[in-house]
Amino acid sequence: METDTMIESGQPAPDFTLPDQDGEIVTLSSLRGSPVVVYFYPKADTPGCTTQACGVRDHAADYDARGAIVLGISPDPVKKVKKFHDKRSLNFRLLADEDHAVAEAYGVWVEKSMYGRTYMGNERTTFVIDPDGVITDVLRKVKPAEHDDLVLGALGAGAIGG
Repeated sequence: METDTMIESGQPAPDFTLPDQDGEIVTLSSLRGSPVVVYFYPKADTPGCTTQACGVRDHAADYDARGAIVLGISPDPVKKVKKFHDKRSLNFRLLADEDHAVAEAYGVWVEKSMYGRTYMGNERTTFVIDPDGVITDVLRKVKPAEHDDLVLGALGAGAIGG
């Protein structure tokens, strides 16, 4: 099943419940009251995804200053997400969306192609969600090295108390 409709800014963020790297359950709606950055990435511990995750890690103080909670989501199993989280000393939660139901709900489970073969996977897309659970920004196909500047800029524009 492929979704052609990606969630747009101004829409309520679809709620979800997924296990994090430690197998603890995270439910998006339980994080209301804080801005939340939900970023979908294709695969744990690949070069682009590592650049992106380490960028978020290294900008933790900037996200904290904006009161933002960051969640990274991939279709990897918990075990693989845990290994990636530990290997890179990440300081935010990575969620395992093994059946890619959340990626589908957000419209980022798409057909991709590499080396002449096509397959389904997560499009690298970030959603910035306000404290009321409404999406304020959708950053599609972000280059990993530019991710934090774009996200922090979006958070800065809508930052609470700052």
